[in-house]
Amino acid sequence: MNSQNAKRLTRETVDEPSTILGKNNSKNVRFRREKRTAMAQRGIRSLVIAVAIPLSLALCNVFFFGSAEGYGAVSSSWRISKPFWFPPLWALHMTCVASSFLMALSAWLVWADGGFHRNPTALYLYLAQLCLSLAWDPVVFRMAAPWAGLLVCSATFGALVGCSRQFKEVNPIAGNLVMPCLAWASFLAIFNLNLLFL
Repeated sequence: MNSQNAKRLTRETVDEPSTILGKNNSKNVRFRREKRTAMAQRGIRSLVIAVAIPLSLALCNVFFFGSAEGYGAVSSSWRISKPFWFPPLWALHMTCVASSFLMALSAWLVWADGGFHRNPTALYLYLAQLCLSLAWDPVVFRMAAPWAGLLVCSATFGALVGCSRQFKEVNPIAGNLVMPCLAWASFLAIFNLNLLFL
């Protein structure tokens, strides 16, 4: 009997710390889960803000400055001599908005990895690219100035190349998201060149 009581006592004393650890462990797991959920909610909120601001600026830019007046004001014979590969105005604007979305997403990825704090040049290049891309619509469509539009496109392309290099150092996915924007800036430069000779 005494040996059985001794075995039972040793089992109970061995089991007690594990149950205490089990209770503490479940509290730790719950705490970690709540912490991850809170971080995910903050991340989603910051993503929405980081994408919504440039996207809304691009949409306002299209709404206020993207009329067809400048699109056809470059040349009086524009409707006759327009090249077949010129996109319709709505496609041009939607692609500009999509480019703005991709750049905002890539900038958020860099920000989330702390890239703007470690390398402020990436932030300056992103802001320069944003301002230049917002300047293109008023210059080309309102002012009907394709030379100035070509300069803006060239500067935008340079800022995008800088963004791509800086973003790749922090987050390779963010750097790759800039590539379609580079292609779009190249297309806009060719578009501006053709507007000059219409």
